[in-house]
Amino acid sequence: MRQLTIVLVMSLAVPMAAGAQKPRAAKAAAPAAGPALSEIQGPFIAAHLEFLSHDLLEGRAPSTRGGSLAVQYLAAQLATMGIAPGGDDGTYVQDVKIVEATVDPGFTLTSSGGATFKYLADIIANSGVQTAQVAVRGDVVFVGHGIVAPEYRWNDYADADVTGKIVLVMVNDPPAPASEPELFGGRALTYYGRWTYKYEEAARQGAAGAILIHTTESATYPWQVVQSSWSGTQYSLPPVEGEAVLGLKAWVTEEAARTLATQGGRDLDALRQAAARRGFTAVPLGVSVSGTIRQDVRQKISPNVIGVIRGTNDTQAVVYTSHYDHFGIRAPKPDDPPAADRIYNGAQDNAAGVAGTLAVAQAFARAKTKPGRSIYFVFTTGEESGLLGSEFFATHPPIPIGQIAANVNIDGLNLFGRTRDMVLLGSERSSLGAMAETLLGPHDRRLGPDPEPGRGYFFRSDHFPLAKAGVPAVSLSDATEFIGKDPGFAKKMRDEYNDKDYHQPSDEFRTTWDYSGAVEDLRVLADLGWQAAASPTTPAYNSNDPFARPRARGRQ
Repeated sequence: MRQLTIVLVMSLAVPMAAGAQKPRAAKAAAPAAGPALSEIQGPFIAAHLEFLSHDLLEGRAPSTRGGSLAVQYLAAQLATMGIAPGGDDGTYVQDVKIVEATVDPGFTLTSSGGATFKYLADIIANSGVQTAQVAVRGDVVFVGHGIVAPEYRWNDYADADVTGKIVLVMVNDPPAPASEPELFGGRALTYYGRWTYKYEEAARQGAAGAILIHTTESATYPWQVVQSSWSGTQYSLPPVEGEAVLGLKAWVTEEAARTLATQGGRDLDALRQAAARRGFTAVPLGVSVSGTIRQDVRQKISPNVIGVIRGTNDTQAVVYTSHYDHFGIRAPKPDDPPAADRIYNGAQDNAAGVAGTLAVAQAFARAKTKPGRSIYFVFTTGEESGLLGSEFFATHPPIPIGQIAANVNIDGLNLFGRTRDMVLLGSERSSLGAMAETLLGPHDRRLGPDPEPGRGYFFRSDHFPLAKAGVPAVSLSDATEFIGKDPGFAKKMRDEYNDKDYHQPSDEFRTTWDYSGAVEDLRVLADLGWQAAASPTTPAYNSNDPFARPRARGRQ
């Protein structure tokens, strides 16, 4: 185990000696408005990051010992800064009820054609039904991309009755043809392409289960990420009464999907080609699947951690979000070497973002004046399991959701040096983008576009539930132009991380990281939150943006 370095910063007030005469007070100048940006320093970020990603915290999974240690650490840091509690009953925690389920890895899914698909190797399966044993059986229907999008005149379920059946679904969006270059966002992934939407729509259609076809290209990550992310203990929010749930929520390899299609006398490639065009009709494959999911189901509490700095206008707020959770400790595998590393430390994802948010919080805590609107710092649980903590926060906010002026999300940091650009996902959607551009200009920096829009990162972190509710939101993402480095350096770093470390035990703290770029980014984000809090007009989505609609309806 590496040595753990803990940095403690203390402020001491020295009282005046008894009987000493006070000097005549000069007329005090008005204190400078704004966060104390000098508080945002690399060593402080590194100290938080190293501790939060240490083996002692055991991967910070929700409702575990390691997750609880992270909660206590964050609450203590907020208290040390003098930031008030913003959670339940005057505390720093907001309790989130979660369902914890662990599927027996002996699960197999058998087709009527005689094929058996094994857990981890061919299929990863979970269930929305919260019982110890879930029997799964149904005819398989290929539903293309599984999308119902009236605004695009697209309905993969048109004239199909999938009630009680198992739908086989492609992930990602349909391709945009030359005649419609902006169909489903063009190169950018929309929410319709996300795995979460596929399950949600299948449940609304009455399906008994949904099987997503994995390819590295369509999912934007390799099968090993599916294995690590959706095996072992899984978390969800308790179902809403009357809401449809799926008995089977699965991913399969492309080879397994091809086998299912072949057993039904179909060619998977031909099915995909047909599903790429508007007017596709769902295809029954003429094959059924069956299996029994055995799982250990428990209901637990895993809190969000919330602190607040009250503004001069305490009826409105700006919210910073960062998730503290990761995947905990994975179960041993038969082929593990004796010293196999099984702890998912989650250093970049997202001990880094949490450390950065703590640095921003310190800058606000040391400000000489109050912010205009209140500032909330929210460290969420369950992000890796489907944005659970932020979904709960968005539906149980400490002030009415319509009074939250803006959200700044920090999921990861630039740990490789200074950059000319800064990427804020969602900046083009609202007035927050123009604010950020104004802040970057004097530093010869600029806002850059999302370098990989096909990955759909805007829909994959804690700002998204707030965006769905109409709150203007931005999320820090990967820059592309590093100062003094080769033009291909940024892509190389992204690819190495996605291929080797993303959702793997190898995402660990490194002493070689360069925090200079992170410091510059975080100072901009601190200023952005201050400006959003001070603005006489509430930040707003562009009138034609789909996320403008929820808040517009809320004002009627």
